[in-house]
Amino acid sequence: MSKEKLISLIVVGFILVIGGLVMIFSSVNFVTSFADSWLMSRGGADTGIYQIILKGHINNFLVAGGILFGFGLLVVILTYYKFQNVYGKTIR
Repeated sequence: MSKEKLISLIVVGFILVIGGLVMIFSSVNFVTSFADSWLMSRGGADTGIYQIILKGHINNFLVAGGILFGFGLLVVILTYYKFQNVYGKTIR
């Protein structure tokens, strides 16, 4: 693999890590807007149902963010390791 491809793979990994962190830490803000739009489309709902929808979507965002974060971290670590083996020096 060429040096440019390895560096671009590291950049993609960092983008996945950042996207995962944004999904994890901003899940409540995103989900609140989703749940509010769901509530508006139904014209109203019971508070218990709203809470179930809210918690379900928050859990979905946390899982998806964790998967993106973990996959991105794995890509960065493995690509950096491959770069070290092939070129034997740090990225500059």
